[in-house]
Amino acid sequence: MTIYFGGRFVVNEKDLILDEMTTVETADGEVIERIYTKNRQVVSIDQIPEHVQDAFTAVEDSRFREHSGVDFKGILRAVYKDIAAMKKVEGASTITQQLAKNVFLTNEKTWMRKTKEVMAALYLERNLTKDEILELYLNRIYFGEGTYGIEAASQHYFQASVSDLTIAQGALLAGLPKAPNTYSPFENPEAAEERRNVVLARMYDVGSIDAAAMKQMQGTTLAVEREADTEETWSNSYVDLVIQEAADKYHISRDELKRGGYRIIVEMDPVIQKIAAGEMKSGEYIPGTAGPVEGALTITDHRTGAIAAAVGGRDYVHGDFNRVLAEQPPASTIKPFAVYGPALMMDEYDPYSLLSDERQAFGDFNPANYNDEYEGQVSLYEALVESKNVSAVWLLDQIGIPYAKTYLDKLGLSTNDEGLAIALGGLSEGFTPLQMAEAYGALAQSGVKKDSYTIKQILDRDEQVIHEHTPEEVQVFDAQTSWYLTEILQTVVEDGTASSGDYSKALAGKTGTQQDTDVWFAGYTPEYAGALWMGYDSNGEDSRLEGSSAYPARMMKRILTKVDQQQELGAAFEQPEGVESLPDPVALPVITDAEATLNLGGLATLRGTITWSIPEDERIIYRIFREEEGEDVKVGEVTGKGEFRISAFSVFDETRYYIVPTDPLTGKEGQPSNSVRLNWDF
Repeated sequence: MTIYFGGRFVVNEKDLILDEMTTVETADGEVIERIYTKNRQVVSIDQIPEHVQDAFTAVEDSRFREHSGVDFKGILRAVYKDIAAMKKVEGASTITQQLAKNVFLTNEKTWMRKTKEVMAALYLERNLTKDEILELYLNRIYFGEGTYGIEAASQHYFQASVSDLTIAQGALLAGLPKAPNTYSPFENPEAAEERRNVVLARMYDVGSIDAAAMKQMQGTTLAVEREADTEETWSNSYVDLVIQEAADKYHISRDELKRGGYRIIVEMDPVIQKIAAGEMKSGEYIPGTAGPVEGALTITDHRTGAIAAAVGGRDYVHGDFNRVLAEQPPASTIKPFAVYGPALMMDEYDPYSLLSDERQAFGDFNPANYNDEYEGQVSLYEALVESKNVSAVWLLDQIGIPYAKTYLDKLGLSTNDEGLAIALGGLSEGFTPLQMAEAYGALAQSGVKKDSYTIKQILDRDEQVIHEHTPEEVQVFDAQTSWYLTEILQTVVEDGTASSGDYSKALAGKTGTQQDTDVWFAGYTPEYAGALWMGYDSNGEDSRLEGSSAYPARMMKRILTKVDQQQELGAAFEQPEGVESLPDPVALPVITDAEATLNLGGLATLRGTITWSIPEDERIIYRIFREEEGEDVKVGEVTGKGEFRISAFSVFDETRYYIVPTDPLTGKEGQPSNSVRLNWDF
C-alpha cells in the first residue's frame, strides 16, 4: 500500500511544468530569436502524429496503453538478469517510469531510487491520462545536440515541425533518447540508420506498420538537414532591448523568459534591422585617435512609436553594452527642441524673426559659431539651417530657460542643467539615440510625441495574451510649429549642415558635433524617425574624433537608400490641413548696375529715372535713398521692379541716389547699390 499511495510524497507537481523556450517573433510569425536554457518547444499530443507516437511506444514501452504505470513482466525479467549478474544491469522502466525518473529523481541505480520511481509512476497513472503522460514524456526527453522535446528535435534534425514528420523520420527520433550522441545522424549516420531500422522493426513487431512499409522505410536515406551554421548577430541589439523591456515594463525576468515558453510579438522590421546592422558593422565611420569608433542607431515608426530597428554597436553581440540606451551629449541636434520649437510657439517669433549673430558673452558663457564667422543678424530660419551657435544661445536667453525646459520635459528630454549651454546640447548628462529618435518623430506627427516600444504582445504557453502595448502620447508642439520645423529641417538636409551624402526622397533632420567627442545625425522621413550617434564610450585626451557630423549623416542616408530599395519610402511630406507653408527665404541681390537718366519737365525742371537689374523673386522691396549731408533721405520704394521715377527738380540741382534691397520677410536690408547722379550737364 505504501508503494501504491506513496507517490504523492515523491511527486512535486511543479516539476511537471517543463522549461520551455521563449520565441521572439514578428507579427507575421517570423521567428527572430529563441531565448532558452533548454532548447524546448512544448507541443500538445494532438500535434504529434500517431505514427510518431507509435514509434516511441514500440521501442520504449510496447505495452504502454495496457499497463498501469509499471510493467511487472518486464520487472521480473530484469530482476532475473540482475540476480544472475549479481549487480544492477538491466531496467524494465515503462515510459511512465522514465518520465517519473527524469522529472523527480536522479540517475543512480539503487533499489531505493527504483522504489521511488515505481511510486511516482503509479501516482502519475492515477492522476493523468495516457495521452497526458505521453505528451509530457515526448516534450521532456533529451535528443542530443542541446535539443529537448520532440518539436525542438524535429526542427533541429529535419528543419520541420513534428506534425510534418514521416514514419521513417519519427522512427529515427524515437531511436535517439537511448544514446543521443552514439546515434546522432549528423555525427554517426551509419549507427543512426541502424538504430532507426531497429525501431521500424519494432513497429512492425507490434503491428504499427506492415512488412512492406517496414522494408520500404528501412531503405530510405536519413533525410536529415542541419540548420545553416550562422553566427550572424544582426538581431542581437534589438532582442536585448526586448528582454530589457519585458523586465522593466512587464516584470518578466530574463530567467523566466528562458523557461516560461512565451511568445513575444515584436515590432521589428527585419528588412530594416538587417540593413541597419550591416551598415553599422561595415560602413564608414568617423576617424578617431584611439582605434575604431563606436556607434548606435535607432529607427522608429513615428506613426506608432514602434521601434523598427536598433543597433547598439558596430560589432554588437548579446550582453554587450547597448549604446542605444547610452546617454551622450546631443550637441546641436537639441536645438529644434530646446530653442527654436519653443520660440515658434510664442507670438513674438516666426521663422523669419531676426536674431542676433554677433560675438558676445552671456555672463561667463562665451559661445562661438563653429566657423567663427558672424553676420550681425540672421533670421531664425538661417540660424537653424546654418546651425548658428550664438543665435541659438541668444534666443534661449530671450525666451527663458525655464520656459524652454517645459518642452524638453514633454519630449522626455528632461535635464537638471540650468545654463544657456542647453541651447548647444552641452549637458552634464545627455540623451540616448532612442530618446532623440522619439523627439524627432514628434515633429513628423504634428508635434505629438509617441513613446517608443519593441513589444506588441506577450502570449503565455497557453497562447493567451497576457500583456499588450498601450500607446502613450503627448502633444508637445502645435501643428504649425512642427510643419515650420519640418520645412526648415528639410533645407538643413538639402543645403545646410546635414547635406553630406545622397538620399533622393523626403528627409528632414539635423546634425550635431560635440567638440571632438561625439557626432550625430537625427531626423525623419514621412514614415520613420531615426538617430545615429558615433563616438568613443569614454573620452580622454587620447580618444578624440577627427572629422565632422558628415559621417553619421552619410551613413543614415545610405541606410535609408537601401531601405527605399526594399520598401518604397515617401518622396514628400504631407502638409497637415490648416497650417501655412513656410515662404521660401529671400536672397537679396547685390546691385552694381544702377543707372540714372533725365527727362525734361516743365519750366526749368527735370524728371529722372533710376533703373537696375533685378532677380526673379518679385517679393523683394527696393528702397531708394537720396544722399544728403548728415543723414540720407528715403525718397520711395518699389516691390519687384527695377525702375523708380524721381519727381521734378531744378536744372541747377545735382543729386545722388542709391538703392537698398530689403527682405520683406525679415525686414533685413542688403548692401546699398552703386551711387548714381542726376543733374543737368551744362
